[in-house]
Amino acid sequence: MGDASAGQDVRRFLAEIRVGDVCRGRVASVSPSEMSVLLDDFTDRPLGTVGSLDGSWRRRFSDVAVVGQRVAGEVTAVDLDAGRVRLSMAATENRELWAFLKRLRQGELLSGTVAAIERFGVFVALDEGPEHPVYPGVGFITYPELSWRHFDAASDVVEVGQRVSCEFLQFDTWNGEARLSLRAMQPDPFLVFTDGIVVGQRLSGRVTKLVPFGVFVEVADGIEGLVHLSELNSAPGAALKDVVQVGDRLTVVVTDVDRERRRLSLSRRQA
Repeated sequence: MGDASAGQDVRRFLAEIRVGDVCRGRVASVSPSEMSVLLDDFTDRPLGTVGSLDGSWRRRFSDVAVVGQRVAGEVTAVDLDAGRVRLSMAATENRELWAFLKRLRQGELLSGTVAAIERFGVFVALDEGPEHPVYPGVGFITYPELSWRHFDAASDVVEVGQRVSCEFLQFDTWNGEARLSLRAMQPDPFLVFTDGIVVGQRLSGRVTKLVPFGVFVEVADGIEGLVHLSELNSAPGAALKDVVQVGDRLTVVVTDVDRERRRLSLSRRQA
C-alpha cells in the first residue's frame, strides 16, 4: 500500500507541472549522462532529471552537475508513468535565446548571413533574435538541407558573408539552434522532373554508380534512377562489372515513380 500511495503522490504532483514551467531544486546524484534533481516542492525523492546536453550551452556538464548544487531548469517534458520531469538548465541560463527559439514555427522564413562553414554544417547569423552564447550563429543548416543537388563541399553552395533566406525546420534544444533548410526555398528538381514522367516511358541516361543490388542511371541533370539487378537483362551469374560500367549510356523504361521517397525505378530489360 505504501508504494502505491507514494506513486499516486508522485503522479498528483507531476500532473500539476506544465512544459515551460521553471522548477528549482538541488542536485541529488550525477552520472555521465544526466543528473537527478530533488525538487523544492517534492522532497521525498528526486523527480527532476537534466541530460548532459541540457545542462549548459556554455560549460561542460561536469562543471554544472555537482551534487548539492542548487539548480533551476525549464520543464521540457513530463512523464507521469516514469515519475519524472525533464528539465533544461540551458533554457534558464539563456532565457532570451530560448524564448526566441520557442516562438519560431515550422515553415517560417528566416533571413541572415552565413557566419561559418564547418565540416558538419553551416552556421547562419540571423537578422532577428539574440546572438548565440557559443556558436557563431543561432541558425544552422545541415549538409542535406543545403541543396537538392549533389555537391562536394558546402562552399560549392554558400560562402561566408553570403545573405540567405531559409525555412525554419525545428528548435534544436540540445544546442540552442534554429535548424534551417536552404533547399526548401528552391523547387525540388525530382518533383519537377517527375511531373512529366509516366510509368512505361523510355529514357536515356548515363550510369553513375554500381551497387550490389543494381546500378544508378542519371536520366536528367541531378536526377538518378535505380535499375535493379533483376531488371538489367544480364546473363545469370554474370558479374555486374562485366555487364555495365560507370559512364555507359543505357536506354531504360520507367517502372515506378515514388514521389514521397524521391525514388525512380528503371528497367533495362523492358527497354
